[in-house]
Amino acid sequence: MGKVIATASMSLDGYIAKHDDTIGRLFDWLQNGDVEFSTATPGMTVHLTPPSAAYWRRRAATLGAIVCGRTLFDFTDGWGGRHTKDVPVVVVTHSVPTDWVAAHPDAQVSFVTSGVEAAVARAQELAGDRVVEVTAGTIARQCLELGLLDEVAVDLVPVVMGQGRPFFGELSLDDALLGDPTLSIQGDRVTHLVFPVLR
Repeated sequence: MGKVIATASMSLDGYIAKHDDTIGRLFDWLQNGDVEFSTATPGMTVHLTPPSAAYWRRRAATLGAIVCGRTLFDFTDGWGGRHTKDVPVVVVTHSVPTDWVAAHPDAQVSFVTSGVEAAVARAQELAGDRVVEVTAGTIARQCLELGLLDEVAVDLVPVVMGQGRPFFGELSLDDALLGDPTLSIQGDRVTHLVFPVLR
């Protein structure tokens, strides 16, 4: 099985979105370069600087599936049934949105109602030996607390938001210790960092 990695674009003060789930300036780095990437979403193209583009290529080449929560799924309307990164998505939820499922019969989206561990296991089945990416927030926190994460990847953006939704939120354990970065890439208005989770 591939690694399970929590990922997020994050402000300097640890936030991944505002309280209303908007992102402010956190994703400006996706449009500040000359290297163009098309995504699986029609009409959505990113423009990265060469360092960020190299990092993006490396992540895309190893990605096999994504795990997210219902909040992100609802906010994006399930990416119209096909995630921007063009991999299967597993959504942790208390109830399956049956109307959405009926309206998107070809969607690469699975819904798991039996918890985060089951969702990660399902994503690993789909991903095989490729990486399972866990989106930040409540789901990432639960994965960290359950010992399911191998790494944490942060796209650190030089903006201070003051308040909002934190990357992990309030942990039920004392501390979660990460190792020194195994990767650090300086982009333009972003620093890409990868930390191993120590067990």
